[in-house]
Amino acid sequence: MPELLQDAAPGEGSRHDGISRREFLAMATTFGATTAAAYAMLGMSKPVMASETPRTGGTIRIGMVVRAGKDPRSYDDSPQANISRGWLEYLVRYTHQFTFEPMLLEGWEISEDAKTYVLHVRPGVTWHNGDSLTAEHVAYNIARWCEKDVEGNSMAGRFGTLIDAKTGDVAEGVIEVVDEMTVQLNLPKPDITLIAGMADYPAAIVHPGADSEDPFLAPMGTGPYTLESHKVGEKAVLIRKEGHRWWNEGNGAYLDRIEYIDVGTDPSIIVASYESEDIDANYESSGDFVALLTELGLEQNEAVTAATIVLRANQAAEVNGERPYADARVRRALSMAVDNNILLELGVNGLGVPAHNHHVCPIHPEYAEMDRLPYDPSGAMALLKEAGMEEYEHELISIDDDWRKGTTDAMAAQLRRAGIKVKRTVIPGSSFWNDWAKFPFSSTNWNMRPLGVQILALAYRSGEAWNETGFDHAEFDRLLADALATPDADKRRGVMAKLQKIMLQEGVVTQPYWRSLYNHNRAYVKGMGMHPTFEIHMDKIWLDS
Repeated sequence: MPELLQDAAPGEGSRHDGISRREFLAMATTFGATTAAAYAMLGMSKPVMASETPRTGGTIRIGMVVRAGKDPRSYDDSPQANISRGWLEYLVRYTHQFTFEPMLLEGWEISEDAKTYVLHVRPGVTWHNGDSLTAEHVAYNIARWCEKDVEGNSMAGRFGTLIDAKTGDVAEGVIEVVDEMTVQLNLPKPDITLIAGMADYPAAIVHPGADSEDPFLAPMGTGPYTLESHKVGEKAVLIRKEGHRWWNEGNGAYLDRIEYIDVGTDPSIIVASYESEDIDANYESSGDFVALLTELGLEQNEAVTAATIVLRANQAAEVNGERPYADARVRRALSMAVDNNILLELGVNGLGVPAHNHHVCPIHPEYAEMDRLPYDPSGAMALLKEAGMEEYEHELISIDDDWRKGTTDAMAAQLRRAGIKVKRTVIPGSSFWNDWAKFPFSSTNWNMRPLGVQILALAYRSGEAWNETGFDHAEFDRLLADALATPDADKRRGVMAKLQKIMLQEGVVTQPYWRSLYNHNRAYVKGMGMHPTFEIHMDKIWLDS
């Protein structure tokens, strides 16, 4: 544990020396402290779940979109991972309490300078085929994550420090198998985000000898469940894996069967599904429907998070042979014409707090306070005239669900009010994600990441798989590399201020608010909760019925 963290534990106030209690928990557990130890450093006890004895057995039906499977490192939506999470597990888990806990790793150590990671593989873990999990398997997965040229592999963005820029693959000597149960990462430069990256949903651990890169076609993992059936747009069913002894036997995996039922993107269908008793829990509740579902007598779960939506122009996109969003004046104008408070109210019924268009949240350890671009519709039109784009008609694209469509509609209305021509296009959820990163001007929801530098590296570093803005800025990339190499949150905040300023000056995104997240379940469903990054930990859920 670095001394800078041991000295940074906040007291009773919400912040102490620039770091909040939640931020401290995330950073302390990133550097290897157990959740209990991290709380102890705060002079607190680890939160304990209600002392009910879980019951074993039963079937749960969860309303959630059911998408096609593919190679996990190229997953681009949490529901894909929630299905495969039954058999594909993770090295590290990000908990409902905003801490990191070991899963397939038993633990880890990180050097003071964040250049050396020692990963201890959990003993006694077996794959469904009877093989034991080893350090070689872990090394294989980390190397896969570093294959930058694999289409859609967003894990390369999380593990960019390990990648040789010339080859696009893991650099020589970075991954060292010390012994059968130990992997050491020898980084060429510091990186504080790797543990958090291992917990993100595309980081599922796969067997080196898997029959298919798509785990939905040939499910084989270390988890307690397996896939019985999967039909896109309809249903996915998981059942207990017979003959497999799960490594955490007796401490979870209480259910016999999990059914994910696709209820689409219209929240009114979720309400109808509860009323017809077709589901027991749902993935997400949004907008006006949060209160409506609670009024039905369902239990409401909430998580205050850094989840958000961005309404972004793709700077590299061509429309009729031109690049309408290559000019920063055009991008800034689109943000200046929009009042983020109105988007918060109309998009999610005010369930969140306004944001300032740079995609770093006040709950992130390295957040730097600064003003957003002013709400100035007349100034926005002046910028467009200066750029020769005042007569251009923008096509603003969104998915067809409630809150994302509503937020995008609200932006279109404000742009029109400012005199900017806008055409709205709404695409069904069944096809929106096929080209989400390529649309010239569209909205996209983004999950929370525990560290601000994580989200900037994933979404805005040049050339990354999830860089949907086409943003390519050498100074931004250089500063981001410095931030990734700085464990001290206060020192990192100084770099982050420069990064946030570039985001605003370049008009990279309109990012209007931070969301409070909600879902619901029936009273007999226990252990569900609302996870800050939309994870469903099915091994923790049980039915009191």
